[in-house]
Amino acid sequence: MLHIVVCIKQVPDSREIRIDPKNNTLIRQGVPSIVNFYDMHGLEEALRIKDEQGARITVVTMGPPPAEKGLKECISLGADDAVLVTDRGFAGADTLATSYVVARTIRKIAETWGPVDIVFCGKQTLDGDTGQVGPGVACRLDLEQLTYVNKVASVDEKRRKVRVHRLLEDGIEVVETSMPVLITALKELNKVRRASLPGMIRAARYKPTVWTTADFPDLEKAKIGLKGSPTIVAKTWVPEIKAVKTHMIAFDSPEAAAAQLADQLMSKEMQTLLDWSS
Repeated sequence: MLHIVVCIKQVPDSREIRIDPKNNTLIRQGVPSIVNFYDMHGLEEALRIKDEQGARITVVTMGPPPAEKGLKECISLGADDAVLVTDRGFAGADTLATSYVVARTIRKIAETWGPVDIVFCGKQTLDGDTGQVGPGVACRLDLEQLTYVNKVASVDEKRRKVRVHRLLEDGIEVVETSMPVLITALKELNKVRRASLPGMIRAARYKPTVWTTADFPDLEKAKIGLKGSPTIVAKTWVPEIKAVKTHMIAFDSPEAAAAQLADQLMSKEMQTLLDWSS
């Protein structure tokens, strides 16, 4: 049976995000957290594979103790096991330190519950927005990586092959590679299901496995948390809101409005050319 690991992260709900006008930083206090929605599409694809051909799904997240809520949500949808990696020593991690800890966690998951065939991550997170952690994990574990996937065409357990469609700027790329593999999911990959009543009951009773730095005796402390994070945020700011002038066009027919709009655009373009030439 396939063993699939899904990496998730709890992030501030973007609909509730506010900016502190004094220091231009995110106001996290009082802002609800949700599971990063790209990660949820990765989980949904893992669940579809499980429905079609059977699989064991382990969900993992690194974060503070309240991140357990996100893991329980994944359990309610159909994941089998969940691991919360939490410790003060992991706090302040950038993408480099995060990928190091997540990779070590997946390796420990493989030692605990069996070899991992597929790892799903979201394309990126709503807060960091870098898209670096998934590829970083793949590099650390020496996995084949398929990024920006909008369709998993086939998963052949016997041949140990996975075929996907990757959404690129200039079209769709169809790629087939060998397992084990890491896949980063786009929102176009699928539609996330709703939790069932039995799933919600199981999730309410479920206690995730919790690992701290003590569970990783050979972890290099210089590579975790703030010490292992070379990224420096030199400055943050909020884009200035600028007023935009508008001009309403009112005519009896769409044709007349389009003609007037074309005249105005042409006259504006001509004025720009004259200003440039002078």
